[in-house]
Amino acid sequence: MKRLLAITFLLAFVLSCSKTDGKGSYAVKIDGTKITKQEIQTEISGLPEMAREFYKGSEGSERLVNELVNREMLYMEAKKKGFEKTPEFKKKLEDFKKVTLIQLMLGKEMDAWSKVTDEEIKAYYDKNKADMIEPTKIRLSHIVVNSEQDAIKAAERLKKGEDFAKVAAEMSIDPKSSKAGGDLGSFSLGDLDPNLENIAFRLKKGDISMPLKRKDGIHLLKVTDRQGKIVPFEKAKDAIKQKLTSDKQKQGFEKFIEDTKKNYKIDINRDEIASINFAAQSEKKNQDKPAEPVKKEEKK
Repeated sequence: MKRLLAITFLLAFVLSCSKTDGKGSYAVKIDGTKITKQEIQTEISGLPEMAREFYKGSEGSERLVNELVNREMLYMEAKKKGFEKTPEFKKKLEDFKKVTLIQLMLGKEMDAWSKVTDEEIKAYYDKNKADMIEPTKIRLSHIVVNSEQDAIKAAERLKKGEDFAKVAAEMSIDPKSSKAGGDLGSFSLGDLDPNLENIAFRLKKGDISMPLKRKDGIHLLKVTDRQGKIVPFEKAKDAIKQKLTSDKQKQGFEKFIEDTKKNYKIDINRDEIASINFAAQSEKKNQDKPAEPVKKEEKK
């Protein structure tokens, strides 16, 4: 990671080096281009601490000098060979410019969108105190099916508002719990398999989990009751601030997009879009991906 940050800095730094008549002091000079001590110092000061450590000490400074020379030399050689005039370079440069301009603009806009006050944090805490519980005990129900198709069917029925107990009775392959509408009883921390517990204890009362593949089938979990203690405000406020900031950024971005659209005439040719073979691109990407390792079966 340190080296990646350092190389990123150097690539940007090489582009900032300027031509000179050769007079005056310099730290490094390649043909008519010089790099001054002050230029290097200014750029290094702007690096993250992790990257700065990469260049500390005599070995680090030697590494820095060598990499500066190599990159400036390669940059000059690429220009000499005319690569900056190629369509590929111009396309990459234009793409980089677009992305950078968008990031700069949205960064400034988000500063205004995402301001969260202490009053807003406290109001959210007071309004949602019932959800601010560190659970020590939960009551759990589940639906277990054999196939992904059945899991999708069960999830779709639940999404439409069907009663969990009814779906469990009709679809679950667990004979004991299905007769009780999927009810498994109550569990305290430490009672469940760690992987299952990590998911179940994060669910709020009434929440249903995503389908979970396990050795005995695919599970859908529902927490029907939670017991525990309310998280103190001081402990919860950082997480609340993060959530409110994220919500404001999302809302602000959506509003900004809608407002900006009013200033432009957008014409989408649906027939032309429909003729694009997206599947071919997807297949090519999948061919380039390495095979995923086989996961070990979970032990009960």
